[in-house]
Amino acid sequence: MRKLLFLLLALVAVLPAWACPACQKQQPAILKGITHGTGPQSAWDMPIIIASALIVLVTLVYAVKFLFWPKEAGEQHIKRSILDNTF
Repeated sequence: MRKLLFLLLALVAVLPAWACPACQKQQPAILKGITHGTGPQSAWDMPIIIASALIVLVTLVYAVKFLFWPKEAGEQHIKRSILDNTF
């Protein structure tokens, strides 16, 4: 019960973070209701954000890929010292 109460309190605390009506008018259609403040100031703002988001996404995909499937088969690879049970 205590966890449920904490979860509900956390969800209610997030509600003021949504954009107010004055800020919604300043935002482009894609950001309406999500963020406070002014919208993009130039034509380069959104392409820069999209490019950086793509870089982060590609980095995340490769990090997960190499974490689970490293494809290192050499017997002298450093991971063999961890996986080998002999000391």
